[in-house]
Amino acid sequence: MAATSLRHLLLALLVFLPSTVLADKTYVIGITQIVEHPALDAVTQGVRDELAERGYEPGKNIRIMFESAQGNTGTAAQIARKFVGERPDAIIAIATPSAQTVAAVARQIPVVFSAVTDPVGARLVPNLEAPGGNITGITDMILLAQHIDFILRVAPDTKTFGTVYNPGEANAVALVELLEKALAERGLRLEKAAATRTSEVLGAARSLVGKVDAIYITTDNTVVSAAEAVISVGERARIPVFAADTATVARGAIAALGFDYYDVGRQTGVVVSRILEGERPGDIPVQGIDRLSLHVNLGAAGRMGIKLSDDIIAEAERVIE
Repeated sequence: MAATSLRHLLLALLVFLPSTVLADKTYVIGITQIVEHPALDAVTQGVRDELAERGYEPGKNIRIMFESAQGNTGTAAQIARKFVGERPDAIIAIATPSAQTVAAVARQIPVVFSAVTDPVGARLVPNLEAPGGNITGITDMILLAQHIDFILRVAPDTKTFGTVYNPGEANAVALVELLEKALAERGLRLEKAAATRTSEVLGAARSLVGKVDAIYITTDNTVVSAAEAVISVGERARIPVFAADTATVARGAIAALGFDYYDVGRQTGVVVSRILEGERPGDIPVQGIDRLSLHVNLGAAGRMGIKLSDDIIAEAERVIE
């Protein structure tokens, strides 16, 4: 009887042990961000808030490691290796350079990228619908056609668009190629100015003066980090400056019909939680963002010689005076 009772006790322990371990588990998440600027910072905050809302609370059942590469790809590679050494339950890589460095070393760890413009072109996944492997995430490929239409609505005499971009950043190059093609289809031109570092953005923006009718800031991380430099040029030269992300409007762009990157972060957090709950990254399709939000800055418009119409102001989700 004693042996039978012991066997029953052991069986009971085996039945209940997995759920007990799961309940007591502290998940470890690494978040690596290529640079700190308002849009990418909003992604990180959105991830944290979504996970907290789903019951993953720091200090209770999750430990979140955060590192910014401060715009340096070499530092991003060091962060990636450091995180892999911690053997976390998942790594969240925000923006293309960080995602590429993590993907290169995290072969067995689930990776969720966010704010990556062209995941296939960046060789993160073979296709969007069935990424396979250990990587999936959220793409912020912008809706260029809608952006162009909106800029022409505000500044209908625009014939030549200007943009500053980092030719060393994969997502920036992909966007510029798509933008140039989309403008050519409308009989419009694109004037490009290269800046490989934030310190070069001001000079690149100045080179556009006298050549362009409007300046468009894409989601290029190098340029967004120094958006005030582009905006200052637009104000002095009375060239309207538009942005692809809404956070840049508060910094002085006239308007953006774009994503709220906090929402991008929340969507990223949902994917991470699915992985923590047992889904394989490769089985989760890469997701895009289809909700656009209009932000306008009336003061910036005035300084750049633009008067926004009443109907555009009425459509805006946020109006900055």
